[in-house]
Amino acid sequence: MKHKLLPLSETMHYILLALREPLHGYAVMQKIEQLSNGTVVLAAGTLYGANENLNKHGWIEPVGKSGRRKIYKITEEGRAVLNMEQERLVHILSLYEGSESNEECKGIF
Repeated sequence: MKHKLLPLSETMHYILLALREPLHGYAVMQKIEQLSNGTVVLAAGTLYGANENLNKHGWIEPVGKSGRRKIYKITEEGRAVLNMEQERLVHILSLYEGSESNEECKGIF
């Protein structure tokens, strides 16, 4: 399943990973900061634009509200996308590990 959003951006990865549990926007931003050990801090506009895109493509869906806040969760299709991306990234990482000159290149990348 080749899609125009693939490969996923770092932001899309983190949003889909965060939404393995139902969360509203601000909670998603906090979860991403936690998952990334503080290295990724999303602005609200970035998150809401990405959520709109992910929802439009059926990878996340609204599952309720908490006051005015919409709560989203990853869909089965979204999980399938994450699994495909995981396989792609594991393959790329294996190329680093399988390199004959891995020792020579350590720290260069």
